[in-house]
Amino acid sequence: MDFALPSHLVPTLERIDQVVAERIIPAEREVMERGWIGAAGLLEELRAAVKAAGLWGPQIPKELGGMGLGLVDHALVSERLGRSPLGHYSFGAQAPDAGNLEVLHRWGSPEQKARWLEPLAKGAIRSCFSMTEPENPGSNPVILSCAAEKDGDDYVINGHKWFTSSADGAAFAIVMAVTDPKAAPHGRASMIIVPTDTPGFELVRNIPIMGDAGAGWASHAEINYTNVRVPQSNRLGAEGAGFLIAQERLGPGRIHHCMRWIGICERVFDLMCTRAATRKIDEEKTLASRQIIQAWVAEARAEIDAAKMLTLRAAWTIENQGFHAARDQVSIIKFYVADVMMRLIDRAIQVHGALGITSDTLLAHYYVHERGARIYDGPDEVHKMVVSRRILDRYGVKR
Repeated sequence: MDFALPSHLVPTLERIDQVVAERIIPAEREVMERGWIGAAGLLEELRAAVKAAGLWGPQIPKELGGMGLGLVDHALVSERLGRSPLGHYSFGAQAPDAGNLEVLHRWGSPEQKARWLEPLAKGAIRSCFSMTEPENPGSNPVILSCAAEKDGDDYVINGHKWFTSSADGAAFAIVMAVTDPKAAPHGRASMIIVPTDTPGFELVRNIPIMGDAGAGWASHAEINYTNVRVPQSNRLGAEGAGFLIAQERLGPGRIHHCMRWIGICERVFDLMCTRAATRKIDEEKTLASRQIIQAWVAEARAEIDAAKMLTLRAAWTIENQGFHAARDQVSIIKFYVADVMMRLIDRAIQVHGALGITSDTLLAHYYVHERGARIYDGPDEVHKMVVSRRILDRYGVKR
């Protein structure tokens, strides 16, 4: 068992670290103050710098202009990019585009790839993924009300979605809609490409997240689909294959999320330790002299390292044995890494005192915008239930 970084990846990681330190992190304050749309020019400059360095699209196949990294290698890159809220976007590795790109590459027709995949891979357009519905439980994705009915060669889509992330300014949505309500639960829905300029596609609002509605890529939208007509050729894969495609999308996606969260943990850990080492509590001592702070530092270091090992193991299993073999590992990292991150953010805020709840550091931003990590892509409780059931099955427990 070798815990060393892959030798072929070390130079790439060093170049990424340099770009993040020298270009990405210094731009954070301006982007946070001006917003994603107001700072669009600066963000394009960052993307141009990444492309010039040959680091664009770590997960994007080489034939589409990316680096073509495997899952484990990309996981290690994702950790580096996660150290800045601008990292993944600047490198063309941001959700939901990264997942949609994988879906199009695997399931898209030649026409769909030419129209949507190629410009998406170049960063010329953005996309969104439209599945969650306010009227139905996100924890049970087979319950969907959005329907796509056939009419000649078209689908006519009617439905109500929300938390369609990054819909503001996106060129197209991949919509999960029921195409055969009489089929078995996991065979009812299909994924359909809907250009956002199609009549009947209505972006109702960007949903405020603890008071911050965001804009552009950094937003989550409520969408109405009212008699939205698109050709059946816009369907991805076979009719009824929506959940199969979604599972293929979610496995690697959870690896990307977890390694991004670990990157956040490293940034927050550095902020917490720096504050503890420099904040004086009297003329001679700093916060670092307090045992409770020392305990938080030790616990955080252990938890971050454990989270990283668990996530890399899950990535290795998917890459070498397939997603089915990694199901429990993926569920475990989903709730464990999110919990580690949120506990660390909360403690770092506590160490910073009043400063921690201001926007003078990144901590308040992380507290607001990463709390959803314990909800999206399956809430913690569902993942714990699923894992425990499989474990207890091996002990003869009857459901």
